[in-house]
Amino acid sequence: MKIIESITETFADYDGYVLDLWGVVHDGRAPYPGAVAALHAMKAAGKRIAFLTNAPRRSWFIDKMLVGMGITPDMHDGIMSSGEATWMLLKARSDARFTGRAFHIGPERDLSVVDEGVAELVTEPGDAQFLLNTGPDPDRGPRSVEPYRADLIRCHAAGLPMLCVNPDRAVMVAGERILCAGALADVYRELGGTVLEIGKPDPAVYGPTLALLGDTPKNRVVAVGDTAHTDLAGAMAAGLDSLWAMTGLFQHAHGGDVTGPEIRLLAEAEHVSPIAALRGLRA
Repeated sequence: MKIIESITETFADYDGYVLDLWGVVHDGRAPYPGAVAALHAMKAAGKRIAFLTNAPRRSWFIDKMLVGMGITPDMHDGIMSSGEATWMLLKARSDARFTGRAFHIGPERDLSVVDEGVAELVTEPGDAQFLLNTGPDPDRGPRSVEPYRADLIRCHAAGLPMLCVNPDRAVMVAGERILCAGALADVYRELGGTVLEIGKPDPAVYGPTLALLGDTPKNRVVAVGDTAHTDLAGAMAAGLDSLWAMTGLFQHAHGGDVTGPEIRLLAEAEHVSPIAALRGLRA
């Protein structure tokens, strides 16, 4: 598999870019070296950029966070997130399982997903219609699922379906691997619980994402992500080309000295077919 050193090498083939955030653009605390310059180069070349993230927060919240990192709205054309898609689902009441009262597992910072009262939060599973899972909280920490098991057992005993607002199992934050909501969803399934995951790799999240790119034809759009089973599998399901970013979780799992043939074998094992690997988001 070819390893691309600069995103500019793709400019002849693509006009629209669907970029993952955590692991591609930034590490959870700061942009990766060269990422801001790459975004400026992409916009200067007339490229359209949509950020697509499995973060369990609404787009406006993520935009504020990006501005704090120096990634301003002029560097992209919009943000779609698992949190935004969840809010849309709850607001539309399009799934009868996820209406009314919810028992929440996750930090308070994720509660933008219930903006405008689209769900009422309660403190006991027995009073809820569903379980809203946005991931580990600060008190119990992001390194093990075990501190959450008792609550998951209580929710399962109450017969609550789980709405998982972040299908990622883990993410890299400032070089540290931390668990996400998807890891708790795996435990819930093991208990026999019902889970609906919102976000990549579900192709449904790509519709509103591609709308951010205007009338860019799909064959001129490429997705960039560091995770095979969400970013790359999602792009494949949506009919998009993809680039496997060798940063974030890829870097954590495989290091930085992986060869093209080795990456091809990794992709085959994951049943994905990126067109190339990208050393990092840089110009």
